[in-house]
Parts: sequence; structure tokens; C-alpha cells
Amino acid sequence: MQAAPVRATAIPSLTEALRAVESLLMSGGQRTARRNAWTSVLEDRRRAKDRVEAERLLEQALAARSS
Repeated sequence: MQAAPVRATAIPSLTEALRAVESLLMSGGQRTARRNAWTSVLEDRRRAKDRVEAERLLEQALAARSS
């Protein structure tokens, strides 16, 4: 009885599979534009999170100063 053959290549992750499909469907410029847009979304989310944190800290400082 022989053992099952070992797979020579790893099964691609979901991200790798999506990037492969993306490369088939979109031209290079479209991929770059989409990635730039997504990077902008992530940066906007980070700035919003930082703004909320700064507002919270200012409110705490004002409350401590008033006491």
C-alpha cells in the first residue's frame, strides 16, 4: 500500500486567489487605482480613529481642569 502523494504546491490563500482573478479581469491601471482608493479608505479610517481619540483626551483634560 502506497502513501498518498505529497502536494508540491501550497493551496493559494483567498487573498492570492482574489489577486489572480483581479489580474485577469483588470488592466494594470485599474488595479493601481483600486488599490490606491482602498489605501485612502484605510487612511481616512485611521485619521477618524485618531480624531475621536484626541477629542476624548481633550474632554478628559478639560474635565480634570474644571475639577
